[in-house]
Amino acid sequence: MNPIIFSVSKNKCPRCHQGDVFVHGHAFKKGFDKMHSHCSCCHLKYEKEPGFFYGAMYVSYALTVAIFVTVWVLNLWFLNLSTTGFITTVILSIIGLMTIVYRTARLVWLNFFVRYNKTMDVEVKS
Repeated sequence: MNPIIFSVSKNKCPRCHQGDVFVHGHAFKKGFDKMHSHCSCCHLKYEKEPGFFYGAMYVSYALTVAIFVTVWVLNLWFLNLSTTGFITTVILSIIGLMTIVYRTARLVWLNFFVRYNKTMDVEVKS
């Protein structure tokens, strides 16, 4: 599996793939946005500098556009909703997936700057 996809889908540190990035493994728990400051295994500091995750807003925007396009295609091919129904479906989809988009955007942004280190994985397991 691609290391970036693994890290993002499993909520794991992008460098060692062992420690969790977010405190809660579940995106729909209270405190879904709480992050560890460092990896528990390789001690990677997640927030490189103040405001580091502001860039994750761009990733979040792209994910939200992807949700919109998906709902639009589903509506075009299968649902055939009215304009009001379509807008309601888009809004409910975006609100319902908000926590997942938030976490995914931060993990993707972090993976832009930190690469997986296979030797780190071996060192941590030993």
